[in-house]
Amino acid sequence: MKASVFGAAACLLVALPLAGPAQAQTANPVSTALKNSLRSASSKMVAAAEEMPADKYGFKPTPESMSFGQLVLHVASSNQSMCQWISGAAPAAKPTATPTSPKDELVAALKASFEYCTTSLTGLDDSKLGSEVPTFGQRKASQAQVIISLSDDWADHYSQQAAYLRLNGLLPPTARPRPGSGH
Repeated sequence: MKASVFGAAACLLVALPLAGPAQAQTANPVSTALKNSLRSASSKMVAAAEEMPADKYGFKPTPESMSFGQLVLHVASSNQSMCQWISGAAPAAKPTATPTSPKDELVAALKASFEYCTTSLTGLDDSKLGSEVPTFGQRKASQAQVIISLSDDWADHYSQQAAYLRLNGLLPPTARPRPGSGH
């Protein structure tokens, strides 16, 4: 038993220096992670919205599903609400677009929602993670929970966008070969 504990500790000590700068400590790891997720989600979700042809914004994989246009507008609306709750910033102007608005209006609403998140979350730090903030249905949750929910929301809805693109014979942004990668 002592030998295996010693061996595990030795392996950990050997591996620690390999962590390098990527593992450096940050003063606000949660809010920094959210801001990094925001940049990534904005980039790929806007690219996916731009990739879908305008005539496919009404596409639904099943009758019960949201159309692609509804999905884009849902993400824009959720971004505005959740980033406002997390940051306490003034509410953003609600999108005037509808799910059947032209593609350029829906893409603009999505871009504006990510810009609002970027602006409203600029000063976010980890000092209030335990504080209660509003959330859906007049409920309250910790700021940390709403942060996690927002990041989960981006992952969930990007996967929907990717599936809708693939069902229409298109590659999602994250499936495209990277320039210079040889793939």
